[in-house]
Amino acid sequence: MRSLPGWLVAPLLALAAARGHLFPLAAVALAVGDGVWFGWPSEPGLAVYAAALALALAGLALLLAAPDLARPLGGLALALALGFLAAGTRAHLQAAPVLGFRYYGPVEGRVIAIDRSSSDALRLTLDRVVLREVAPERTPQKVRVALHGNRVWHVAAPGQTVILTAHLAPPEGPVEPGGFDFRRMAFFDRLGAVGYTGTPVLLLEEAGAGEEMIGRLRQFLSDRIRAAIPGEAGAFAAGAMTGDRSGISQATVEALRDSSLAHILAISGMNMAFLTAFVFGLIRGGIALVPWLALRVNAKKVAAAISFLVALFYLQLSGSNVATERAFLMISVMLGAVMLDRRALTLRSVAIAAVILLVLRPESLLEPGFQMSFAATVALIAGFQVLDRRVMIGRWPRWAVPAFTLVASSLIGGFSTAPYAAAHFNRFADLGLVANLLTVPVMGILIMPMGVLAALLAPFGLAFLPLFFMGLGAEWTLYVAYRIAAFEGSVTAIPAPGTGVLAAFTLGACWLLLWPGRARLAGLVLAVLALAFWGWQGRPALLISGDGRLVGLMTPEGRSLSRASGGGFAAENWLENDGDLAGQKAAAARAGFTGPGEARAFTFAGRPAIALSGKDAAGSVAAACAGGLIVVVAGTAAVAPEGCALIDDALRRETGALALDTGAAGVTVTATRARARLWDGRPMDPAGLARLVAALARPLAAPRHRRGVRASGVARRRSASVPRRCRRRSKSSPAPQAISASATGHNPATGLRRCPSR
Repeated sequence: MRSLPGWLVAPLLALAAARGHLFPLAAVALAVGDGVWFGWPSEPGLAVYAAALALALAGLALLLAAPDLARPLGGLALALALGFLAAGTRAHLQAAPVLGFRYYGPVEGRVIAIDRSSSDALRLTLDRVVLREVAPERTPQKVRVALHGNRVWHVAAPGQTVILTAHLAPPEGPVEPGGFDFRRMAFFDRLGAVGYTGTPVLLLEEAGAGEEMIGRLRQFLSDRIRAAIPGEAGAFAAGAMTGDRSGISQATVEALRDSSLAHILAISGMNMAFLTAFVFGLIRGGIALVPWLALRVNAKKVAAAISFLVALFYLQLSGSNVATERAFLMISVMLGAVMLDRRALTLRSVAIAAVILLVLRPESLLEPGFQMSFAATVALIAGFQVLDRRVMIGRWPRWAVPAFTLVASSLIGGFSTAPYAAAHFNRFADLGLVANLLTVPVMGILIMPMGVLAALLAPFGLAFLPLFFMGLGAEWTLYVAYRIAAFEGSVTAIPAPGTGVLAAFTLGACWLLLWPGRARLAGLVLAVLALAFWGWQGRPALLISGDGRLVGLMTPEGRSLSRASGGGFAAENWLENDGDLAGQKAAAARAGFTGPGEARAFTFAGRPAIALSGKDAAGSVAAACAGGLIVVVAGTAAVAPEGCALIDDALRRETGALALDTGAAGVTVTATRARARLWDGRPMDPAGLARLVAALARPLAAPRHRRGVRASGVARRRSASVPRRCRRRSKSSPAPQAISASATGHNPATGLRRCPSR
């Protein structure tokens, strides 16, 4: 090691000095390896996996046989490579059939989950699926169907075999490049098709003995809670206790989200901690009340063992989502430490939970629940370590410590999760701290403990007593949520962060909290820089949905949408990612599009453009292309004229949703399917996208007089590129450029366009 240069030895010496604090950093390295796999530009081949395996073996060799200075470096390299290999292995193990076409017909399957969609429709998730004239090897393992009108002619329950007639389609990809990828999430859940039905759901067979026992128990307990606590409060209490959110209306979900109380329904660390803490205290206190027993057993260890069993049962009952799994692993490590007479809550226990989750479910790294729950837990542990040393010890009276702890935990938890909530949900609840201060104590005193007491008293017919108090707590929580959400300005919209911003912030925050020396301040610098460059990329000037029915054009007023209805999921996501709280109807009323619904004219990058839809949309393509327009059509053109900037179904089947933007180099086009991964199906054929880019790069020719484009149901109209009013370019006006935002010739304030040169 003496022969190495100083700049290389210094980091090794720092790593050696940090021994005892490196295991949490190994968990971070494992997460980085997972992230590298998911961010890989294409599906990794054998050569890439061989390189990762070689890195793992080299890291293992350094860890076992290298000099002391190099061993920490070997451990980090091993963790990095294992993260990459774990993600690839998991992805290939989860591969399952995905429906490759749109299907309409009978669907038979067993109910395994019941919930509600964002449109407030009841949804059934089915396995053991049977589709008409679809071979078993091509049939998805799971499908999810939304019930329009909730037309269920029986009480749907897990384990039942049902039959219905439904429209099914493959899970859709992102609504814009870099957006939330539902197709990837469905791939790892083995969900091969989604759809809806407007016909009744018929019971084919009741659940067999032993089938979906946990699901049926969850529904039984939820029904008992809702029967004792009527209305929305009962649905909320059932969701908070059992994870069954099928009875909660969308209005309540939105109120909880806008008041920063949605975490209550996530069955996260708070719920699990309240439950196990109450059971632990109940068992330990009960043993202490029996002197003969207290003298012969270790009450603390007995309480820890029973609390672990309760936590394990609650994990299964609540559905085992990522937040609950993280909380269970954390509590298991904590209770294990209690039984071994070790310190219960440390960053090492958080790292153990993270390692287990990242190895078993690497895809959870990309989920908001994973990111927010670990961010809150790490920040709370690190924060209270500082507070214990510098603020709380000996400086606060005993009666004030609980109040101080509540305020401090709400502040630390809220601010630590705020960047992740802003990145994933594009909003910040300004009054979230107030809402949490008013409701978290109620969760810990009334809702969760009363649920345990109700279960204990139910055999004696006395469950109604604790359920009454649980109902009071639920009503108070909903009252606070609705009142806070109703305040004007209670929510601040935040645009989506640029590529790499959240990853850079996370790495900086981890370094700040986990590194033991003064060099931790470098993490603070990185985290602050990441937040400063939050919106460095900006938002795309033009977005086109995957089916071509919705187009979004950025204007000075915000994004204008081509339709006031239809494509609601894409519209909602576009506006949220813009940091825009407007709804689809309000966005469609903005200036930017003109003409009837079947032929919406607009201007992009100095070119006239038109969005065609309806039965005769494909037949209008030739005339639009002849006029030099950018043509977006919800259909497949029979003939694609040479050189036409045509965006039809044939192109979008390859590219998915598209984002177009302008810059110094002209127009850039980004496809959502540019990266060919396992969940994307076959790789994208780049030929169509290349033709579109070439057509957009051609200079706009001087328009000739033409009759216009025929749209279905309307007479011939003047083309959108030939304005009825125009003004000549003055000498001071910028010169025209090829496909440049400064050469649009359109004044949004007056609606005037410059006359074409003659």
